[in-house]
Amino acid sequence: MDDLLGNVLDLQAAWTASNTDEMRKRGVHIRQDLPALLKEHSSELADALGVTVEDLEVEGRDGTGLKTEIPWVRVFGREQSPSATTGWYVVYLFSAAGDRVYLSLNQGTTVWTGGDFKARKVEDLRARVGWARPFLAQRMAGRTDLHEEIVLDARTPLGRGYGPGNVVAIEYSREALPSQQLLLTDLLYMLGLLRTVYGAERLAPHIPGDPTPEVLEAEQGAAVVAGRRSRGVPRPGRSGQGFRLTAGERRAIERHSVHMAAVFFEGLGWSVKDVGDRESFDLLLTRGEERLHAEVKGTTSAGHEVILTRAEVEKQRRYYPANALVVVHSIALDRTAEEPVASGGVLHCTSPWEIADEDLTVISYAYRTAVDNKAPTHGVQTAISVLANGSRRSEQVLVTTRADVRDQPEEGEIRV
Repeated sequence: MDDLLGNVLDLQAAWTASNTDEMRKRGVHIRQDLPALLKEHSSELADALGVTVEDLEVEGRDGTGLKTEIPWVRVFGREQSPSATTGWYVVYLFSAAGDRVYLSLNQGTTVWTGGDFKARKVEDLRARVGWARPFLAQRMAGRTDLHEEIVLDARTPLGRGYGPGNVVAIEYSREALPSQQLLLTDLLYMLGLLRTVYGAERLAPHIPGDPTPEVLEAEQGAAVVAGRRSRGVPRPGRSGQGFRLTAGERRAIERHSVHMAAVFFEGLGWSVKDVGDRESFDLLLTRGEERLHAEVKGTTSAGHEVILTRAEVEKQRRYYPANALVVVHSIALDRTAEEPVASGGVLHCTSPWEIADEDLTVISYAYRTAVDNKAPTHGVQTAISVLANGSRRSEQVLVTTRADVRDQPEEGEIRV
């Protein structure tokens, strides 16, 4: 194994995006030789990671077509990290200069929204790293060979992207590569750390840097309702793809946040009535001649975004200034009991609550089509003509897709 790592490092000096002889040799080592060698130890690796041998995977990549500057070989759980762009994994990263290789506990740089993979921001990657490290502190205590920063000397944006995602890494110098036995021991240790992260991820109601669960669910639901086809849609749940709450968890969060809001307003001298089951807001507050209409949103996230329906926005704009938005964020969610239990949280109240257009982001639209029109419009007639007679110019077909857009589309779900 030390020989293979050394061979890859030696070939790094000859890196080019073209498929030269040196890059072909590097590709064989990365995609075939190293994964095959690691798979010989599948039972030990799976044990360390806490998964079955069938759920353990090893893969290497050096670029399809154009060769990447930083090749890698990663070890991971199939369910927890279905692709290199998502989830957590342990990965060998080879420096551009060929002078060092890192064994890094790293993460994917995208998140699934239901319709697309969106790139995570650098600050979100670092927030996730900050979440993971405390879980590993006890296991890392006493080791002096662990690095929180990795230096790959990459010149390409892709190569530079690995640094912010690094949780912890072991660095091996080309001039002092350890024996295969020590390399394997280190790999088992790092997989033990990864196992801890997988366990913490499974129980976490929200990971800093991840999308707000309620927003993610709305985006995924909108994509499903709109009939979006997908490229191997990840399963719902926590696997680095973003977390979706169960119905029971949503109820627990809602009840807890409404209760906190009611106690808060009662402490200010308001009489509180819960009207959430029949009105488009949650609490009707009275104090003498004063009336206040309060919308309550609870979330396990940091509370930077919440989901509002169109009806909620329209009603609260009419109620202004006799209205309020209460966000109870950072709620703790205990899933170990038979029924989920919500507790804690930080209450933030905005009153009066003026909803500005620039604070709203549309998640989906209801679009009024031309299906019921008796007479076809010019654009539709052009499309019919093209279908009947054949297209003289491909541009005609493209134009028809925009010809009938006259009315403003109706907004669907909106978030603040």
